[in-house]
Amino acid sequence: MLQSPSSFAKSLGADLRALRKARGMTLAEMADQLGRSVGWLSQVERDKSEPSISDLQSIAKCVDVPMSMLFGQNNVPAEELGYVVREGSRRPIGSKDEGLVEELLSPDLTDDFEMVHSTFQPYSRLKERISRPTQEVGYLISGQLHLTIGEREFHIRAGDSFRIRGESYLWKNPYNVPAEAIWVIAPPVY
Repeated sequence: MLQSPSSFAKSLGADLRALRKARGMTLAEMADQLGRSVGWLSQVERDKSEPSISDLQSIAKCVDVPMSMLFGQNNVPAEELGYVVREGSRRPIGSKDEGLVEELLSPDLTDDFEMVHSTFQPYSRLKERISRPTQEVGYLISGQLHLTIGEREFHIRAGDSFRIRGESYLWKNPYNVPAEAIWVIAPPVY
């Protein structure tokens, strides 16, 4: 079923709901962690109430994202909202991995998948395996990566693509140039 153009518009409430659900949290669980009522959180998710800056800080911590993730795109013309993400308007998304910079390419957080632009800095690596219940497809735009999926090791070059289906994986960029990739991840993990 197609949504009307206005339903695609970025709203803080829709993003918060998507983040909460992506983490498997109920309204009651999240409200409890925030020290707020279920009614208040429900109103925030329906854009009926505006959280304070301290509330946003607590929410970002609760769902483990940088606070900037909650602010959406800046200076977006109304006709592009929910459809287009300009290069300078991408939202940084949480990564605690040294040497990895990620930006959300999706217009908002309400889809069944997410698109991410990742830059792997020279000589960076993932220190611990990641395993998550997702299907991920990546396409390396530039540079090279060493990728371990399960027990298999791969040397990925610009123009190559790869898939990860819930297996644990590691990456490393042992080269002196950044590697850039585009990922599609379902369901979204933000």
